Amino acid sequence: MLKTKSAGFVGLVVLGLMAAPNVYGQGLGNSPYSRLGLGDYSANVGGVRQMGMGGVGVAAPNSINVNDLNPALLYYTARTTYEVGFNGQYKTLRNATSSNKTGSGNLSYLALSLPISKSWAASVGLRPLSSVDYESNNVGTVANDPNSTQIIQQKGEGEISEAYMSHAYRLAKGLSVGVTAAYVFGTIDESVGSTVVPAGTTTTDDITKSALNDRVHYSDFAFRGGVHYRGKASEKLNYNLGAVYSFKSNLSGTRTTTLSRTDVNGLVLEQITLANDEKGAANLPALAQLGVSFDNNKNWSASLDVAQQQWSKFKGFSGIGATIPLDNTLRLGLGGEYTPDATSVENYFKRISYRAGLSVSQLPYRPNGKTLYDRAVSWGFAFPMPSATPLDATVVSLGFTYGQRGNTDASTLVEGGTSRTISNVKEDYIRMQLGVTLNNRWFIKRRIE
Repeated sequence: MLKTKSAGFVGLVVLGLMAAPNVYGQGLGNSPYSRLGLGDYSANVGGVRQMGMGGVGVAAPNSINVNDLNPALLYYTARTTYEVGFNGQYKTLRNATSSNKTGSGNLSYLALSLPISKSWAASVGLRPLSSVDYESNNVGTVANDPNSTQIIQQKGEGEISEAYMSHAYRLAKGLSVGVTAAYVFGTIDESVGSTVVPAGTTTTDDITKSALNDRVHYSDFAFRGGVHYRGKASEKLNYNLGAVYSFKSNLSGTRTTTLSRTDVNGLVLEQITLANDEKGAANLPALAQLGVSFDNNKNWSASLDVAQQQWSKFKGFSGIGATIPLDNTLRLGLGGEYTPDATSVENYFKRISYRAGLSVSQLPYRPNGKTLYDRAVSWGFAFPMPSATPLDATVVSLGFTYGQRGNTDASTLVEGGTSRTISNVKEDYIRMQLGVTLNNRWFIKRRIE
């Protein structure tokens, strides 16, 4: 029995590691807002448990799942825990004149946490930090040649990930602190291309595409710290206070810029290198998160989180999309979970954990000075496997989010000192996350009686 369970654990680890290289480039489906800053930034919203509760959990301790949202909460790790998550997303994008649908799926995260002593716990993991995935094509006429057609294409893809190590330590009764050190790495490719179709063209032989291509590779370190306090509000009610601060980081990068000319089939006819391994940096803005939660130390908890990120201080690596001004963002989340009876033997549904939450957040892009919002409702479930024993257990979790962000109003985009009128983009999306959590008790001292 032990060999079988160990083999299952190793198999899940291998599966996750095999999928890990595919994290890069999977993207979010076409998302025009990922052109801003470093892309569609995942503002430290945790794993599948937090997703089902509206992305909250800064002050919500849990002994089953890995909570890397606040490193101080690792102290509550009861057993060695391995967790892997997979994402799926389907969305509809629309502006004032058109719409289209897109979808995607990818590995979400890997995490392993373990208790080292009664006062010390640690974890390691891999997760995406920011994704870039967009493509837009605009058809118009050529200046001074109204009979010819010009197609402008803007395209970007890539991802920035972080491999991290966290430690938590209990300082006093109810008080724990934690720290996370992460190695941030990834590559983002962006291009702006122009294709001109002359009037009266009857063959594609003379049609070519000219494009400016940017490839930036990032690699550097980032740090965040967390604190958590747990106390009693009454005999049957506990309160939790938590805070996390992710420090501003300058991400070193190298950029390669090329000017290319291709035919309609994508065959490169000519390519000129404008910059090769140019050194530079982009900064990752500081992020502050505060949370409060209440629970009865038995079967329910409720949490409220607030987060603020200083995108107004963002400075990108010079290149495509780096000059769009951004503003600070604020995010609010409210959520909770309920387990009717975790020890029920006769009714399996009473052992299931039910989760739900709401969230609203600002986008860093402010067209015409107006704030754009991302509003979402979340729900989720945790299904404990019947094979659980005092030494190990497996939980399969599902998290869902339905949300809307942006609008279709007309606005003025200022980029590189040049302004133009565009239509905002509204996204309607539904996201699903599947998480598998393995809990196992290691380092058991054998006793001979």
